[in-house]
Amino acid sequence: MASNGSEPLIGLTSYLEPAKFLVWETEAALLHRVYVDGIVAAGGVPVLLPPVSGAHDRLVSAVDGLVLVGGADVDPARYGQEQHATTYTRPNRDAFEFGLLRSALSARKPVLGVCRGLQVLSVAFGGTLAQHLPDTLDSADHQPAPGTFGTTTVTLAEGSRVASILGTETKVPCYHHQAIDRLGDGLVATGWAADGTIEAAELPGEGFVLGVQWHPEQNPDDIRLFEALVKAAKENG
Repeated sequence: MASNGSEPLIGLTSYLEPAKFLVWETEAALLHRVYVDGIVAAGGVPVLLPPVSGAHDRLVSAVDGLVLVGGADVDPARYGQEQHATTYTRPNRDAFEFGLLRSALSARKPVLGVCRGLQVLSVAFGGTLAQHLPDTLDSADHQPAPGTFGTTTVTLAEGSRVASILGTETKVPCYHHQAIDRLGDGLVATGWAADGTIEAAELPGEGFVLGVQWHPEQNPDDIRLFEALVKAAKENG
């Protein structure tokens, strides 16, 4: 294990975005605090990983587990499509996170993908995305309004890793206008919304590689996914 103490180090990807705080208005490397609070509550030590480095192997070797957090859309060029009018991308994050994921998979480090993180996982395995769900579902339930989380009831496959953590049904906060269209090769869909949207997918086998389309960090009363990641990171060490 990378850390010397009993608490595993959990790397969390972060954003480069314009931000305003105190007297400053500048570009910042940042992340919603609820992610780091969730890792701390689950018994891990959070380490923020800003998308400014190509040293993916070195970064992954320094942590015991990885969270690919939510955020901007994956560049559609990565799955062979033209960009939809509603798609907004951050190429620096794509390059960084796809590289981190490759390194984490190679090093057999536990990985949890959150919202965009699930989409990164699927695209990395050759999958495609539906770029704007209201076009295909005729509904905005998954992203009701800017800055407003929806609530989705997710059915989870019996015998799956995610069901072993959360049970076969869970109600979750969601905020996404894109979703998996064709799932990446080798991944298994293990969770669905009532409208058929894939809400969870995982890589079969002993290693912990799991992505969820919802936002577990938004529910501080349910940190089971973070606890499962921290536990896997401890066991992996």
